[in-house]
Parts: sequence; C-alpha cells; structure tokens
Amino acid sequence: MSVNRNKKSIALNLKHEKGRAIFLDLVKDADVVVENFRPRTLQKLGIDYPVLQQLNPKIILVSISGFGQTGPYSDKPGYDVLAQGMGGLVSVTGEPGRPPIKAGFSLADVGAGMYAALGILLALRERDHSGKGQWIDVSLLDTMISWQTYLAGNYFATNRDPQPLGGAHPNIVPYQIFAASDGYFILAVGNDSLWKSFLKAMNRKELESEEFATNPKRVENREKLVNLLQEIFLTRKASEWLDLFEKAQIPCGPVNKLSDILNDAHVKEREMVVEVPNGKWGKLKMLGNPLKMSRTSGEVRSAPPELGEHTELVMRELGYSDEEIRKLENEGVLRRQPNEILHNN
Repeated sequence: MSVNRNKKSIALNLKHEKGRAIFLDLVKDADVVVENFRPRTLQKLGIDYPVLQQLNPKIILVSISGFGQTGPYSDKPGYDVLAQGMGGLVSVTGEPGRPPIKAGFSLADVGAGMYAALGILLALRERDHSGKGQWIDVSLLDTMISWQTYLAGNYFATNRDPQPLGGAHPNIVPYQIFAASDGYFILAVGNDSLWKSFLKAMNRKELESEEFATNPKRVENREKLVNLLQEIFLTRKASEWLDLFEKAQIPCGPVNKLSDILNDAHVKEREMVVEVPNGKWGKLKMLGNPLKMSRTSGEVRSAPPELGEHTELVMRELGYSDEEIRKLENEGVLRRQPNEILHNN
C-alpha cells in the first residue's frame, strides 16, 4: 500500500496460453511494458522483446533485474540488500571499526525504478524521431555502482578503498552528524567561506588554528578537529546549535525521525503527504509526488489497488463478456477480485 498509486491491477496467469493472449492484447495498444522477472523469464513464457516488437514495433520494454540481462551474474536472484552490498554501498556505510551496514531505505530498488523511468522518457523521446521502440535493461547493481560518484573518483585517483566514516564526508570537514547534549544534528561547512562564518559564530580561539584554515588541512587533521568540535557541541542542546548556525547562514539541520518530517509544516505545504480515499481502509495517508511542474504537475488520484482489483474492468475494456470472464476465472487464467473490493465498489 506504499506504491502503485493511480494504477489499475489485473492478475493474469502468464503460464497459461489464454493468459498470454490477454497480455498480448494489452500490448497491442501499449507504449511501455515494465517487468522485473529474472532474465530470460519472458523468453520462457513466449512473450520476450522480439515477440512484443513484432506485435507492436513501437513498444518499449523495460526489464528491471538484480544484475542485468547480460554478464556472469545475470541469473542471480536480485534483492536490494544484495545490490547495496555487492555495489559497494555497505562497505562505506556505518561507523569506522564497526560491522558494515546497509542503508535504511531500499536505495537500490527505488533507484533502479527511477533509472527505468528516465530510460522510458528517453526512449519515448527518441521514438518521436525514429518511430521505433526499444528494450531498456536496468539493474540494481548498475544503479548502486553509478551512484558511487566521488567515492569512485577517489578510488580511481588513489587506488585505495574508501572507508566508512559514519556521518562524515571523505572530502569535506566538518560535514557530518554531531552529538549535542540532548540528541544529534547535522553540520555542513562545505567550503572555506562557510568555515570563516562558522568561526565567527562559534567565537572559539582554539578553532582558529592554521592547521584548520583550509578544507584540505581540515581533512588532513580531521580527527583532531572533529574531536574538538564534538567536545564543544556536547555542552549545549541541538536546538541551540541549530539556532546559532541558522542565524549565521551555515548549512545545518536536525536528524529527523519519520514522525518529525512527515508531520512537518514545510512537508505538508509541499504536499509530500497526501490523503486518498480507499474502499477498504477509508482515507489512506500516502507520500506525495516530489516533481512539482508548472502546468502538468502530477497528483495522487487513487490509492494502490488490491491485486486483481480491476481484472474485470480491464477485461471488459478489452471486449470480454461477463460470461467469458467467469469462464477464464474458472480455468485459472484470471484471478478474481477480492469480494470486499467488489462489494465496496
């Protein structure tokens, strides 16, 4: 119930000949097909890209998998935690000297979906010129590797593996999470100009040392500076430090729990939390759309559907009669809608 907003759900048995026929009926007028089976599953089912392309030359097929359609790992089952670990993210996440740890969100899953959406838009735009569709291959592992950016750059430059730094940044100091007397806050002194503003706000002579004067020197003397700052920050509450730094226009922020940020006035004004009606649960709170567009901004119009909730609706749109639908249900080609959904609709 956290994804699949604004969609209809039809449940087909693709191992059944009639189920595949219904699927291909949908493909005839479709622009895009998205699938996340293991590689070569569509081929085994008889509905892979050459089949879809022959039926609809403009079709765009998007295959999302753990490791891609090619390569030695392509047959491996793909999960978010595997991609995070194999893609290098886990090795640089966590505190120094502690066990490796994955990110709290499903970054590989969600990121691969975002790349898929970007690929779809590129393919649609290219199709405007060529009139042809294409097959897009997106993997969770490729996604994680592509996000290494400056960490990969550091490795290419030094041939040394980056190490976990907790809440810190490998190339900027101070740029990390600090503990205050009552909790945690984030400080991001991203350049030397901000460092001068930081020194003025802090008014602590011991921080004005030449060994901290430039960012390269602060990186070189990271441990000494961070220990010094941490000792100072423990003397006041997080809210006091944040108030001080915000007045000095130094980038900073709280370490929010979900209950903090999802009830935040700014987040509500940005419509990042919305309520949608749901026949089973009444009103359902959901995350909003992060893309704000001046003319065609999207909105959450309907809650995520139950599996197969719209099977009958879609089948009728394809021209099937109620009798034919019942027969296909009895043959195991279709999954019937849940009774409570039928009743509430």
